[in-house]
Amino acid sequence: MERNKICIERELRSKSAGIIWSLMSTPEGLAKWFADEVKRDGDTFVFTWGNVWSHHEVRTADIIDKKAFDYIRLRWSEMEYNDTYLELKMNKSDITGDYILTITDYAPDGDTAVLEDIWDANMEALHRSTGL
Repeated sequence: MERNKICIERELRSKSAGIIWSLMSTPEGLAKWFADEVKRDGDTFVFTWGNVWSHHEVRTADIIDKKAFDYIRLRWSEMEYNDTYLELKMNKSDITGDYILTITDYAPDGDTAVLEDIWDANMEALHRSTGL
């Protein structure tokens, strides 16, 4: 099955590199907007969506590359495509001085709109939980 690369950019209302890096690279930060629960064991994140005592989904991802205060790149353990990844990257806007979060992800054929909707919902959760 073919995978389609998507890139989503969202300007965040923060000039703090530390805050943005924490939101994209720590279990506590990711649990505010990406998954309901996040744990880390070395270079592996365990993400849980939903309540663990009822219907839920658990997925693991390994850190395949990162540069502090720049980007983190993950590969889902269950993925059959080794050339796909999830990347969260932070860039500073030259105009506003705020940080921009760039998300690179891959969607199966026909699911690009669904994946974009999921990321829009994640960004809404980020805004609700942090104000960014």
